[in-house]
Amino acid sequence: MYEATETLYETDFYAWTQHQAALLRAEEIETLDLANLAEEIESMGISQRKEITSRLIVLIMHLLKWQYQPAPHGRTQPRSWLNTITTQRQEIELVLRDSPSLRRQLPEHIAYAYPRARTRAHQETRIALKIFPETCPYTEAQILSDAFLPS
Repeated sequence: MYEATETLYETDFYAWTQHQAALLRAEEIETLDLANLAEEIESMGISQRKEITSRLIVLIMHLLKWQYQPAPHGRTQPRSWLNTITTQRQEIELVLRDSPSLRRQLPEHIAYAYPRARTRAHQETRIALKIFPETCPYTEAQILSDAFLPS
């Protein structure tokens, strides 16, 4: 048995979400857990912003690796890098499709993501950090374009 002070929100989050959705549909506003509901809605927005930034870091890191790390033994760049680049672009586009207002924030997210991507590219490739440009060498359009791969 749960203590009286525990709420469904604290003990079974999924059940709480379903209950809150049912209350909203029934327009039983006075019964809603408004404080936690507001917190969760805000958290969902923050989560999407974080997802964009996280995916940009991985995407830009792989674009840098594609451009600056020589292919092993004269071969082409690893297919896994291209798969990662493609996947990250697709996932970013999905988030932007669901939340188009985040598109306006892309320059800010790119500015935040680039130094982190640069550092990670340096750590993974062991290429000197100074080889990678200090500012992002790619435009927003290039970063998101399926047709763009740096040379």
